[in-house]
Amino acid sequence: MASKTLPSSLLFMITTIILGVWSYLVASSRVTFDDYQHSMRLRHQQWMAYHGKVYVDTSEADMRFNIFKNNVERIETFNAGPDKGYKLGVNKFADLTNDEFRQLHLVGYVTRRNRKPERFMSASKSKHFRYANATNLPSTVDWRKKGAVTPIKDQGECASCWAFAVVATVEGIHKLKTGNLVSLSEQELVDCDRKSYGCDGGFPEYAFQFIVNNNGLTTEENYPYKGKDRVCNSKKTASKAARISGYEKVPAKNETALMQAVAHQPVLLEINGGDFHFQFYEKGVFSGKCKPELDHGVTAVGYGTTAGDGKKYWVIKNSWGTKWGENGYMRILRDYKDKKGLCGLAKAASYPTI
Repeated sequence: MASKTLPSSLLFMITTIILGVWSYLVASSRVTFDDYQHSMRLRHQQWMAYHGKVYVDTSEADMRFNIFKNNVERIETFNAGPDKGYKLGVNKFADLTNDEFRQLHLVGYVTRRNRKPERFMSASKSKHFRYANATNLPSTVDWRKKGAVTPIKDQGECASCWAFAVVATVEGIHKLKTGNLVSLSEQELVDCDRKSYGCDGGFPEYAFQFIVNNNGLTTEENYPYKGKDRVCNSKKTASKAARISGYEKVPAKNETALMQAVAHQPVLLEINGGDFHFQFYEKGVFSGKCKPELDHGVTAVGYGTTAGDGKKYWVIKNSWGTKWGENGYMRILRDYKDKKGLCGLAKAASYPTI
């Protein structure tokens, strides 16, 4: 049977239709992509205005935009996925790569003076743990509600989390012992604790000992935070507002012991805060993965259990301002399967004594 050939006019018409559809699809995808880029550019500009970000030139602006876009896409992909019990948010760190974030805001990663990385902290050598026999612990503790926690502070681009964590614990025990909540000076530790490295990182055990040796700390008002290394101002440090007699460690890898301590006072925790999810944590009970090294200092100011699913958590006070996390705080999983605690939070906890 002979094959039939389509009339040339009909063939031309079919070809024209196919090419037209293809051109439309290509154009539509181009418009869609351009619209997406424009929308993301606008979002970045709004984010810059909100956080007061300014870039030196077009090259840096383009680089930061691309980092911002990649971070936003990753955040939104996570939030759209299976519910993990916590959410991420586009916060003030959104134009930083994770490596840049870790270098600027954590200690024990890479020091800016190219020092050999050192262990962030080893807690007090004392084997005494005064809360070892504490029983009948409350099911929920929140030192914020008891007036023992000052408002959230911001360390800025200075790796001084060690100073903020130490100061928060001293503020807490001072309030519990004297009835007065006083905001104390992190800058005094940054400038004057010679065994630590100021904005290049530091050691809470040395900071506690500095406070003991120097008969106390002055106030934030008297010696305000500047977010950079400066020469120690001995005249300002002469005015003491709070004193401690020493410091003790919580038995390592023991969240029950940590609970005993936090039930009695705010406690310093050494954790790993360098993961992408930690960087962009917004709300919920954090249960994300963490890197192995301990590189950040925070303060445990309570614990509790969620009403819905009974998930146990710690409340930690951070020093990254109120635009991170739950107004500057994080709820992080308690009674983790690993004895070190999630993000290593039970490895090297300590607290001051009066």
